[in-house]
Amino acid sequence: MTQWLKVAAGWIGGMALLIGMPLLGIRLTGAPLAPYLEMPPRTNFVTHAPFSWVAFAALALGIACVVGPVITRLLRTPHRSLRPAGRFPWWGWLALLFGLAAWTLAWTRFPWFSAFQPFTFTPLWLSYIIVMNALAYRRTGRSPLTHAPGAFLSLFPISAVFWWFFEYLNRFVQNWHYLGIGELTAAEYVMRAMLPFATVLPAFVATRAWLASYPGLWAGLANWRPVPLARPRILAWSALSVAAAGLAGIGIWHEILFPLLWISPLIVIASLRALAGIPTLLNDPARGDWRRVVVAALAALTCGFFWEMWNIFSLEKWIYTVPFVDAFHLFEMPVLGFAGYLPFGLECALMAELVGLTGKEDVP
Repeated sequence: MTQWLKVAAGWIGGMALLIGMPLLGIRLTGAPLAPYLEMPPRTNFVTHAPFSWVAFAALALGIACVVGPVITRLLRTPHRSLRPAGRFPWWGWLALLFGLAAWTLAWTRFPWFSAFQPFTFTPLWLSYIIVMNALAYRRTGRSPLTHAPGAFLSLFPISAVFWWFFEYLNRFVQNWHYLGIGELTAAEYVMRAMLPFATVLPAFVATRAWLASYPGLWAGLANWRPVPLARPRILAWSALSVAAAGLAGIGIWHEILFPLLWISPLIVIASLRALAGIPTLLNDPARGDWRRVVVAALAALTCGFFWEMWNIFSLEKWIYTVPFVDAFHLFEMPVLGFAGYLPFGLECALMAELVGLTGKEDVP
């Protein structure tokens, strides 16, 4: 089988797993499938467990064990900053002014703007994307938008499809829901959602380029704790099997397995690319190089901060209902929920690699 057939078969198989396994889990419980396929999703039928200090402490400890060593390594490594390659470009200033105007309109309720009020999220993120490209351009003299425009622009349609998978998986755990969509038809909901969903990957890639433009910050991660992978194909098949079981499990034990909403797609994508023999940023830690992994995770976390901040006073917004840890909110998000952005960043990075934006090109 040729390489492109392997890749195509892998993506078809991955999409089948992501779509089919949660439905299989629901079928095994004997529950009807129709509520999980509702468009737009209006019905809240998942019961969520109340806040638990034990669960909160256990999850917080797990997160600390993962990110603590990385933070310690970064703080202990001396670094030097490179001088910016130039000035902040004019198109960055224009995007910044446009973004400030969009932000004002998103958080106010002017009567003359009421017909356009539900559509303010996309202008905000388009301006963010351009500003982040401008920040990277100022630092290094290059940015994804200016130096790989074809690949960068292709991220918009890929992103629109990419985020729909997370919206679909959320139906089985209902960790968030949207306000202001109750009266929309299915077609109206899809059309309104596609534009903001299309900004996810471009925002991530632009933010990653800006963060990567500070190579001194990540120098300590270039040669740190190699994690060699023995028998990678067996490992990939095993991981894929576990992810498939987890995807079925969220349809059965949604209160316990809800974190798999963010982890399972990462395992599926990474395993399928490993089986196809395609190297990714997840191969770097085998050599002790953690830079691309950490920068990708932090880029998604940075985007997450702005996603949640701009959501808080928007007209059409989302609300979180997370079991066990739904407390201590930053904006609408429970504070521990921000940890979901870390694996999400790796998923975004794997998707960006499809168009050749690997992150290596961002390092000056």
